[in-house]
Order: sequence, then structure tokens, then C-alpha cells
Amino acid sequence: MLSHFWVAFAAFFVALVLGEWQMYIRSPLRDWIGNPELYYRSVTAHGSAMGYVFPTLVAMGFGYAIVELALKQPLVGRRWAWTGFILVLLGTVVAMAPVSAGLATVLYTFYPPLIGHPAYYIGVVLVVVGSWIWVALMSVNLRVWKKAHPGEAVPLPMFANVAGAYLWAWTSVGAAVEILFLILPVALGFKNTIDAGLARVFFSWTLHAIVYFWLMPAYIAFYTLVPRAIGGRLYSDVMGRISFILFLVFSMPIGMHHLFQDPQVGSGMKFLHAVFTAMVSVPTLLTVFTITASVEIAGRLRGGTGALGWVKALPWRNPMMLAVAFSFILLGFGGAGGLINMSYQLDFAVHNTQWITGHFHLIFAGAIVIMYFALAYDLWPHLTGRALVQDAMIKAQLWLWFVGMIILTFPWHVVGVMGMPRRMAYFDYTNPEIAPQAVTVLISFVGGLLMVISGLLFLLILLRGHRARLVELPEFRFSQPVHATGRLPVALNSYALWLALMIGLSIVNYGYPIAQLVSLKQTSVPAVPVGGKP
Repeated sequence: MLSHFWVAFAAFFVALVLGEWQMYIRSPLRDWIGNPELYYRSVTAHGSAMGYVFPTLVAMGFGYAIVELALKQPLVGRRWAWTGFILVLLGTVVAMAPVSAGLATVLYTFYPPLIGHPAYYIGVVLVVVGSWIWVALMSVNLRVWKKAHPGEAVPLPMFANVAGAYLWAWTSVGAAVEILFLILPVALGFKNTIDAGLARVFFSWTLHAIVYFWLMPAYIAFYTLVPRAIGGRLYSDVMGRISFILFLVFSMPIGMHHLFQDPQVGSGMKFLHAVFTAMVSVPTLLTVFTITASVEIAGRLRGGTGALGWVKALPWRNPMMLAVAFSFILLGFGGAGGLINMSYQLDFAVHNTQWITGHFHLIFAGAIVIMYFALAYDLWPHLTGRALVQDAMIKAQLWLWFVGMIILTFPWHVVGVMGMPRRMAYFDYTNPEIAPQAVTVLISFVGGLLMVISGLLFLLILLRGHRARLVELPEFRFSQPVHATGRLPVALNSYALWLALMIGLSIVNYGYPIAQLVSLKQTSVPAVPVGGKP
């Protein structure tokens, strides 16, 4: 578990520094970059590490911890777990080598007809295969537990963990198909054309649901760590199960809202995906209600009275309390922006602008990553056997990340509405139409700098935790619900029905456009190899 977390956080910090370098390059603090390809090389490495490596390893490490802590059984298949870890590590190195050499500057979304070095795609496939081993192990360990506990309710942490594993297994199929059947044959020289439209449809299969895979560890922490850590109880175990089920069902058939401006998908399918995108807001709203109610319980148990007196009574010095508050604020802003993106009409105004960058970072780097910090702080003493008593430094780290994220992303939303495109290596600030936007880029650079400092503090806190005094710790426990769970309906204690719905809705929402594009003739375009001198 420690190996998974440390590689994840190392990849995270490298990607964080690359992101801040990109802000510096785009800012008025320096002249235009001499070789713009270096900027896009950095964007590819940043996105690939943050999108494929960091959250995958966090989910895997946290998943293994949940098996042993929630199911109270040794991990079955430990050697396979190490095999999966090694594949992820190997895939990361294999993928990043051509990116570093400028041979795979295709961004983490691949962007066909651009074609990079085959090692990049092979590395990504190795990362995915390693994560599939984790998916299998989560299913196997749950089956072992169920056999030993017939008829009992699956502990909520494990129920949510396995739901996230199944979601990832299904959503990663889209990118896997794109790489194996469309991109790699071209990268390996067997073809010189590619169906870019079909490739983008397959990637949209993965592109949005992957966000909910990233989100799962954060939401598991919301439900199963936060109430206990702040001295309260979970408002409803059943509400948590329903939320994770809805994520499993509705996260998949919505990815084409990323293709609203693409011509190869018809308006009818785009409308259908817009409707389902609206549906996925329901489990988030349920979560906001349930966790807020759980936090209120903690406040009232601490003596808070009246309509809002419980807010004042909350343990605001507790890092977990700070983390969940910051995460909810960032989730609120990011989610509101997402409602704009899912609108077929409003998307025209913000598509491929800095607005999208702001929304994306508020959700992932904001609401999700800040809970990754919190769960690491919560687990670290139990993983190391050593104290992690650095409350002042932890609170400073969380505040820096939160403030830095606000300063980073709010200007992006402003200039996005003004029309500033994203993924530009530089801007000509001498142009009178662009000049007013220079200050916003400078402000974002300052926000990113605060986040780099926060990331350094985070690593320092964890490193110091390995050298702290040894402690005798009580048995780790997850949050307990207000009411005992008791016997549950089969639908809330298993996945068969929900997996069938997830697969069925995916086929309905993707089957026709994929079949139509496959049946069309002359849809391929010449591939554009990248690499070499710009």
C-alpha cells in the first residue's frame, strides 16, 4: 500500500511542477517560448501522470487497505497485487520515455490523427492492464468475504470500492479499443491512415467516466472517514450505497458531451448524452446532503444548538474537517461550471476555452485531490506504525492548496468567457485585444506557485511520518451509521442488476454511433506522425 501511495505522490508532484512551468511559459513574465513543442511535451506528461498514473495508484492502494481494514481479512492474491503494481510502474516508465524525448506529444487524450511513438501507447496499456489486476482482486476478495459471511451486508467502504473498480474496468475499455485497434496499427507502421472521428468516440467512452473513477476514493473518504474523524456518525449507510450505485449506472453513457462540437456524432445522440449527464448530478447532490447531515450530527454531538450553532461547534482545527469543507466548496464551483458544459447550447460559448481548464481542475485537482491528501493523512499512522502529529503543518498545507486552487482557476473561468483558448503555448500580449488577459495569466501563475509549495509540504509531512515515534494504535475503524445497517435488499448489497444497467445503457448510448461510423466508407484521414525536429 505504501509503495502504491509513494509512487502515486511522486508522479503527482512531478506533474504538479510541470503544470506550474506551463503557467510560467504562458505568462507575461517571460518572452515567447522558443520551441512550442516543449510546452506540449510538458502538457502530455502532466496530463498522462495526473490522469492515468496518480489516481490509479491511489485507488489501488486505498482499495487494498479497504480489503484488510473493512473486511478484516488478509488480502487474497498478494503476489498478483505486486504484479499489477509492477505493470503500472513499468508502463509509466515506458510511456514517459518517448514523451520526454518529444516523440509522443499527443496530450493525454491522444488526439488522432496525431500519432506518437508506439511505446507511449504500449505504456498506457500496461498501466491499464495493471489496474485490471486490481479490479479482479477486489472482486475475488469480496467473493471470499461473502462466502465466509453469507447474508451479511457488505461493509460500505468495500461496496463503494468494488463499484469503483467495476466502473473503471468498463470505462477503460473505450481507450483500450482505441489504442489497440485504431492507434497502435498506425504507430507500428501497419497503416498510414486513421479514422479520427471513430477514435474520438471510443475515447469519449473513457473520457468522462474516468473522472468518476478518480472521484471514488474521495467519495469513499466522504462517507467512511469524515464522520468518524470529526466525532460524528454517518447519516445514512443506505444513501451512500444508492449514491455509488447511481455513479456506476450513470457515469458511463455520458461521454459524448465532450463531442458537442464534433461533426461525426448526430445531434440526437448529443441530446441523449446531455440528458444523462444531467442525471449524474443526482448522486453528487445526494452525497452533499448526506455528508452535510453527517457533519451536522458531529456538530450537535459537540454541543451545537439552533439552526446554525452546530457549524460553530464543528472541530475546525481538525484537518479532516478542513479538507471536506474545502473539497465541498471547490466541488460546488466546479459542479456549477459542469452544468454549463453539459448544456448543448451553452457549450458553444466555452468549448475549448480556458473555462474548461478551470472546471476540470476545480473538480480533479480541487475537490478530489484534497481528499486524497486527507485519506493519506488518516491512513499513514496505520501504514507506518508511527505518529503523524503535525496538525499545524497539515492545516497550512490544506489552506495553501485551497487558496492556490481558487487563485489558479477563477481567472481561467473569466478569460474563458472572454474567449481565451486553452492549450496555447504562448500569447502575444502586445496585441491590444489580448493584453487585458495578461494579468489573469499572472494571477493563475501565483495560484499554481502556492499549490507547488503545498505539494512540497505534503511530501515533507509524509516523509517525516516515517521518522516519527512508534505508537500503539487502536484498531482502525470506518464511520458508523446512525442506524445499524441490518439486512439489506439484494439490490443494495450486490452489483448484478447495476452492472447490467451500466452495460445496457452504454450499448444504447454508444452502439448506434459506433456502428454507423464503422459502416461508413472513406472516413479515415492520413496520420500525422509527431517527433523529431519541430
